[in-house]
Amino acid sequence: MKVIILGGCGGMGRYASKTISSFDQIQMLTIADLHKEDAEEFANQLGSHVKGIGLDINNKKLLHEALRSFNVVVNTVGPFFRYGYEVLKTSLDANCHYIDICDDWEPTERMLELDHLAKKRGLLAILGMGASPGITNLLGAIAINELDEAETIYTGWSMDEAKPEDISSQKQTNAAMIHGIEQISGKVKIYQDKKFQMTKPLKEIEINYPRRGNFKASIFGHPEAVTFPKHYKNLKASMNLVHGDILVMTILRIINKLIGLKLLSKISAARFLDWLERNSSSNNSEHQNSLPEIYALAIGSKNNKLESVGVSYDGAPTRELSMGDATGLPLALGLKMFIEGEIPIRGVISPESQDIDHRKMLLEICNLLGIRDASIKIDRSWEC
Repeated sequence: MKVIILGGCGGMGRYASKTISSFDQIQMLTIADLHKEDAEEFANQLGSHVKGIGLDINNKKLLHEALRSFNVVVNTVGPFFRYGYEVLKTSLDANCHYIDICDDWEPTERMLELDHLAKKRGLLAILGMGASPGITNLLGAIAINELDEAETIYTGWSMDEAKPEDISSQKQTNAAMIHGIEQISGKVKIYQDKKFQMTKPLKEIEINYPRRGNFKASIFGHPEAVTFPKHYKNLKASMNLVHGDILVMTILRIINKLIGLKLLSKISAARFLDWLERNSSSNNSEHQNSLPEIYALAIGSKNNKLESVGVSYDGAPTRELSMGDATGLPLALGLKMFIEGEIPIRGVISPESQDIDHRKMLLEICNLLGIRDASIKIDRSWEC
C-alpha cells in the first residue's frame, strides 16, 4: 500500500505520520509539506520506506500529478474550509482513496456531495477522523444504537483539555486557531426540527446528562451537526457543543462580538488565541459533577418512554495528550482499519457510518492514545 500524507509533518499530521509509518501494510509512505526541507528531515526519522517531498496543494495540476502514484491520500492540511473540498475532488480524480480530519461544516457538506463520484470509481473517503469530529462520531453512534429510536444527538468536547503541539512545520498562524475563529463567528449550521438551520455560534443550551445532571454548553460549528442526519435519517436534531472554563468561554464571546462589530480581524483573533493557548496552564482533571471531556448524548425512545444515553470513555492516560495526539492517532487508526478491509463500503462517509465497527474502533483508538484499562462508559437514564 502506497500512502501520501498531506501536511504530514505539521502539528496534527506528524502524529499520524509517525504511527502510520509503523504499520506493516505500508510499502511506501510519503510525507508531503509546503516546506520540502521539513518534510525530508521528518521523513528521515521514520525509516527507509518513508520519504519527504515538497508540495503546494494550491497548484491543482501538480497535486493531481503527485497523487496519481498513491493508493490512499491522508489529508491533514487545514483550515479545511479553504482546502478540504478541492483536495478530496483531486484525490478522487487521481483514483485515490481518502481520509482526513476535516473539522469545518461548510466543506463537509460539499464533500458529502461527492459520494456518487467516489462510488462510481470504487473509492472510499472518510471525513473527519480526528477527535471532534472523529471520536465524537463514534461515541454518538454508540449512543444512538442504545435507543429504540433516537431523536436528538449532541456531540460535545471540552475547550480546556487539549495541550498544544510543541513541534510543527507550520510557519504561519496555527490552522486550528483559524478554524476555531471561523466557527465561532458569523453563523453556523445545525440540524433542528428535522431541517438544517443557521444559528449564532456559542449560543448556550441546557442539557441533562444521565448520572451527572444539568449543564450548559455552547453551540460550535463542527461537522457532526451535518453528518449525523446523513447516516441516521430519523433524527430530528443534531448539534456539536463545546464547554470549558468560564474565563475561556467569556473570551471567546468577546472575540465573537468584536469580529461582528468589525473591530477585530479573524486572523488577529486567531493569533491571539494561539498565543493564549500556549501561555495558559491546562486543568485536565474531570469531576463527576462536570461533563466528560469528550462525549455524545442521545435522546429518544426506549421501551415507549423518552430516555437519554450519555457515552464517553473511561481509563487512565499514561501520558499528557496533545491536540495532535487526539486528532492524528484516530486518523492513523482509521487508515489501518481501511487497509485491513474492516471498512468495505465505498463512497464518502463520516465515522458514525453504520458500516464501521464503532466500539472496536473507539477502543483501538484509546489503546493508541495510551489510555490504560480503557472502556466505553455508557450512562443510561433508565438505569439511574
